[in-house]
Amino acid sequence: MSVSYSSLLKLVAIEIHRDKKHYIVEDQASSEFYEMTEICIDAIHLISQEIPLGEIEHQLRTKYPNEDVDLIKFVDQLTSLNLIAEIDGVKIECNQREKEDLGFLWIPSKIGRIFFNRYAYFIYSLLFFVNIILLIINPSLFPHYKDLFVLDSMSLILPLLIVLRSLLVLIHEFGHVMALRSYNMPAKINVGHRLFLLVLETDMSTVWKLPAKDRNKLFLAGICFDTVILFFALAGQLFFSPTLGFFLSLMKIVVLDIFFRMVYQCCIYMKTDFYYLFENCSGCYNLMENAQGLLRGLIPFGKSLTPGEILFESEKKTVISYSILYFIGVGLTVFLYIFYFIPELFYSIQEVIPGFKTFPSSISFWDSTLFILQIALFFYLLINSWKGKYLQKSQM
Repeated sequence: MSVSYSSLLKLVAIEIHRDKKHYIVEDQASSEFYEMTEICIDAIHLISQEIPLGEIEHQLRTKYPNEDVDLIKFVDQLTSLNLIAEIDGVKIECNQREKEDLGFLWIPSKIGRIFFNRYAYFIYSLLFFVNIILLIINPSLFPHYKDLFVLDSMSLILPLLIVLRSLLVLIHEFGHVMALRSYNMPAKINVGHRLFLLVLETDMSTVWKLPAKDRNKLFLAGICFDTVILFFALAGQLFFSPTLGFFLSLMKIVVLDIFFRMVYQCCIYMKTDFYYLFENCSGCYNLMENAQGLLRGLIPFGKSLTPGEILFESEKKTVISYSILYFIGVGLTVFLYIFYFIPELFYSIQEVIPGFKTFPSSISFWDSTLFILQIALFFYLLINSWKGKYLQKSQM
């Protein structure tokens, strides 16, 4: 439908939240959030008063003489975001995304506040530094890639690791869930992937309802729970008797897994918790997409940034800073692969190959066979995760 300067518009139900630099507009029907500047918010307020677009543009040009004001173009953008309900009394049909049902409402907000209050944050911070001191004083506590191999049977190691790591990841994600519930907000845990790892992810899209400083607490909630578990795992190795060999071996796996997760969180070239923390502290959103565009421009055959790809001029310095951290994150990933993942792989192969040299009737042969089948199942689940992710993107 055509729009003219005499047109009167009606918006869908929205809520506007003040952010650090700009504003966050929430579509209450779909729970989608959009960052907009002050001039956009003024335009929205005037549109809500059913003032003709021509009059709105005149008022905005007077108030913002240095801005390029084009109300027709702005209305087109609002329409593409499904934020326009009516134009001149005619309802607009739009393919609006359905609002996802989030859960964990059965957890009382009081329970969440037990884990997340000013006293709890002090304890989490204290334990974080205690863990660092313990690792410095006792270098033997620092994780080693061979800590994973606690059993003689390779086919039993992988199920053990899956169960233990799944439990630890659930604890991490429940940190986010509890933090959300402390603000009486819903949550949802989804399955996704990062590089070659299947991961659980908490849907935290509702955090944009909160002030920026409160969002940081939610982004760090998983690390807070990890810090507590890491402390008990380190302390357990120090204070329990060496006769409890298998228990202490499990504690080493816990330390190794949480170490991986904390280093992984620093790899902010992926959208980790620390990525969202950095994004929120800077007040600059879509950092990853903008930084990737900036880095492509440094490659002779890459596609450089196009005008408007960085939405706000003031964000360029932040995007450059993030680009540096982007490379540091890549370096940390290389570190994990060189000192942990690749040695683990070679050690596994070294342990499995002798089993295939034995007779099919031997336990070693079937142990090695089961281990290979487990690895194949892992990659099958990973490929399905990829397919589901990209299929969902193609349907958007």
